[in-house]
Amino acid sequence: MKNLKSISRRSFVGGTALSALAGSGGIAMARSLTGAVRPAPVIDGLSFLPENLEEIRQAGLTAMICDVSKVEEVRDADGTPRYQRNFGVNDASLDAAISRIDDSDLVFVAKRGSDIGSKPGCAAFLQFQSCETIGEDIRRIAYFHAKGLRVLQLTHHNDNKFAGGAIETEQSGLTELGRAGIAEMNRVGLLPDVSHGSVPTILEAAQASRSPVVYSHGACRAIVDHPRCITDEGIRAIADKGGVVGIFMMSFWLTTDSQPNIDHLIAHIRHAVNIGGIDTVGISNDFPMAGQENLRRLNNDNAEGVKEYLGWWQAMRKLGIPGYEVDPQHVVIPELNNLSRMMTIRDALLDDGFSQTEVSKIMGGNWQKLLVEVLG
Repeated sequence: MKNLKSISRRSFVGGTALSALAGSGGIAMARSLTGAVRPAPVIDGLSFLPENLEEIRQAGLTAMICDVSKVEEVRDADGTPRYQRNFGVNDASLDAAISRIDDSDLVFVAKRGSDIGSKPGCAAFLQFQSCETIGEDIRRIAYFHAKGLRVLQLTHHNDNKFAGGAIETEQSGLTELGRAGIAEMNRVGLLPDVSHGSVPTILEAAQASRSPVVYSHGACRAIVDHPRCITDEGIRAIADKGGVVGIFMMSFWLTTDSQPNIDHLIAHIRHAVNIGGIDTVGISNDFPMAGQENLRRLNNDNAEGVKEYLGWWQAMRKLGIPGYEVDPQHVVIPELNNLSRMMTIRDALLDDGFSQTEVSKIMGGNWQKLLVEVLG
């Protein structure tokens, strides 16, 4: 018989109380003291519809915030690239995503937080990653909500008519239109997302919104000093509002070490928990479902794969934006650049000393609680 002392915490806890991700809904099962089996949600705070929808089942997701917006690249007069999500393209993109989802039994469009686990398949809460789709017409918020949109990000990197972006030489916050937009999101039942926002945008949005706001995907600035990462003050503001901070997979914003690994991700989760509390933190991907595609083709060769980001990175440096002074050395954490990432993260959290209850919150419970509170 195997000596119990030789069994790791990961093997024991992961193999009993939190069993393998199971079934078409991707639900991890936990057994209560009474013996009843209850679903523990596994939720990705920012992902995308894969070409092969079977990947959603393989990823083991109960639910996800699903960005269905489409980016158009435009260039300034000096050639600087900007990435925008304009109305016409994204109105069509939303329709196309809903049509694909409706044709599948692996995923469904979720309109209320209580839809999670209500039927087989992954509950997808559809999102646009910028209010550029709204333009100056606040009525479009209700229009998109009626179609099925449930999460709306204020801005993506750059300033727009609603709010100041993080990747600007001068930081600005909410505009009057932005404040009116948040009020309308609150009215119709859309979750405001402050990811990619400036520090003033994050703080002012948390103050202005009547409902919780979310920082769906990012990292902690206390660990990597970059404007794309959220400050401790921002974490506290979101926590105080009842929101969630999602820690993502983009390794150049998780560590400045030359070789990224899962401990760097766990460090950001641990820091966000220490600042905002255990009820404030979740997991996000922000790569395609199966991982960053070019890096997968390169067998996760970060030294080669990072080259596709250097043009944009160096363009930001040329503009004088802080945080871009040194070129990144990597893009992904190799052990997470695959469909098994959620299981790997769960095991790493347990090994790091988080309790079963805490892990259940981080892996999806906090997202579910938030989505039910805001969306019903």
